[in-house]
Amino acid sequence: MQTVSRLFDFPYYQLTNHPLEKSLVTKSNGKWIATSTQEYVDKANAVSRALLRLGVKPNDKVAVISMTNRTEWSIMDIGILQIGAQNVPIYPTISEEDYEYILNHSEAKFCFVSCAEVLEKVLAISSKLKNLHEVYSFDELDNCKNWKEVLDLGEDTSNQEEVEKLKAAVKPEDLATLIYTSGTTGRPKGVMLSHNNIVSNVVSSEKRVPFESGGVALSFLPVCHIFERMLLYLYQYCSIEIHFAEGLDKISDNIKEVHPEVMTVVPRLLEKVYDAIIAKGAALTGIKKKLFFWAVDVGLQFEPYNANGWMYKQKLAIARKLIFSKWKEGLGGKLSVMVSGSAALQPRLARVFGAAEMPVMEGYGLTETSPVIAVNDQRNRGWKIGTVGKIIDGVEVKIAEDGEILCKGPNVMLGYYKDPEKTSEVMTGDYFHTGDIGEVDAEGFLRITDRKKEMFKTSGGKYVAPQLLENRFKQSRFIEQIMVIGEGEKMPAALIQPNFEFVREWAKRHDITLGDNEDLVQNEKVNARFQEEVDMANEEFARWEKVKQFRLTPDIWSVDDGHLTPTMKLKRKIVKEKYLSLYNDIYGY
Repeated sequence: MQTVSRLFDFPYYQLTNHPLEKSLVTKSNGKWIATSTQEYVDKANAVSRALLRLGVKPNDKVAVISMTNRTEWSIMDIGILQIGAQNVPIYPTISEEDYEYILNHSEAKFCFVSCAEVLEKVLAISSKLKNLHEVYSFDELDNCKNWKEVLDLGEDTSNQEEVEKLKAAVKPEDLATLIYTSGTTGRPKGVMLSHNNIVSNVVSSEKRVPFESGGVALSFLPVCHIFERMLLYLYQYCSIEIHFAEGLDKISDNIKEVHPEVMTVVPRLLEKVYDAIIAKGAALTGIKKKLFFWAVDVGLQFEPYNANGWMYKQKLAIARKLIFSKWKEGLGGKLSVMVSGSAALQPRLARVFGAAEMPVMEGYGLTETSPVIAVNDQRNRGWKIGTVGKIIDGVEVKIAEDGEILCKGPNVMLGYYKDPEKTSEVMTGDYFHTGDIGEVDAEGFLRITDRKKEMFKTSGGKYVAPQLLENRFKQSRFIEQIMVIGEGEKMPAALIQPNFEFVREWAKRHDITLGDNEDLVQNEKVNARFQEEVDMANEEFARWEKVKQFRLTPDIWSVDDGHLTPTMKLKRKIVKEKYLSLYNDIYGY
């Protein structure tokens, strides 16, 4: 097979061009279990045959809900798609109410879940599900059919000819998947992506990544999100071994076991890795500590392509040899590139990891654009820190009069499922309105400045871009989460979730006794220290943008408690409602 035009073509393309003994690798009972390309294809065909026997027809929907990325997910995906049905991946952490809405709205006939935790949510709403015939689990559970029953049902190859006919009938422009966006407001919207939407994105993105056949990737970002899912297809296209991490809590161990050359990351994860490294450095003493922080300072000045000149290059070589090489070793020793998406990457993180020879290529896109619109590429001078890179081939970007980024290309969605009204709100002809504000510089690099919907005016009529402020404030090790507020008010202010662990360490070093989190956020010395951080960050902004007041919140902002979407974006309306008393206190209501 020389070309790929539908998503299920990827494993066949790998089988023809560069088959792998370890195409998909998942850890089970303490052992990494590898599935070869041939096994991957064989099991996907068994799934297709079984689904047909279970009555699944073209355009039927099958939901897949998994707590972690795993081999079974990819096998199910291909098995569903190649009979012309659609895969509906669902975020495992959303509420039961959203499970019910998505399973009913998509009219899912079958549901495959990873584990007891997900099954419990599905069972809790099972009486309200109108179309669901059966639930299967990847883990072996007493109260659920196991997915191996599906594989067994598909062992008989007598209906493979029917699978082949249905495969041949699937066109590139046909619907492949419904991805329900988590949404910061209202009901989730079902984004309709065709085979060609995602395939075109994979093929264009491949030109921007230095992947070589036989390389090793570690996958841990949720595959129900289009960013990681597109990367999984890209890894398959490039014949990269995909190792699925056991979960966020095990990443550190898995990295040391797998020694990946490539990973996808989100800025929040990099911030945590960086903070952990800095904490280790802070615990050093004497010359070792001085040397560590000297290297960090060198790293924070890093610019690609030796832009800082000869003298800096010499300093960087020393820092790499003495300090940064240990950082790289701690992340498996072989990491040569990380691809970052989902939120804005702080330039200091791009600099310091670039200095440590683990460059982070920041990209940009949305679920509705399959997802990549632009991405950095360290080759051919295609990397500029503080930007999301150059626009990928085949995609066109236009900046509207109000600064909004509009996108046109084969990657733009078919629309929102069963919602032509919402679709028409974001489409003008062939152009999709991203809702982001940005600019393209003279060299063709795209820079995102804010979310259009999140910008607000103070009562003085001045515009404030909260994300710009928030990204700067989050550079402080004291600040875990922050939301800038002040729409229609006399000044910007902020609600801040402290990095409780770091604040307690700081308090210990300064002989400050703290009680529970409620006590911590009320503590005068803690608040005074936060004021220093706020003052420092404010220096970079105009007078009307500066955060004039702040309040610390005692809770950890989380997906489960509704502060954040599953992709870690702020649910601004809900955060404001939760802390309305603090808001009123700031503005004197």
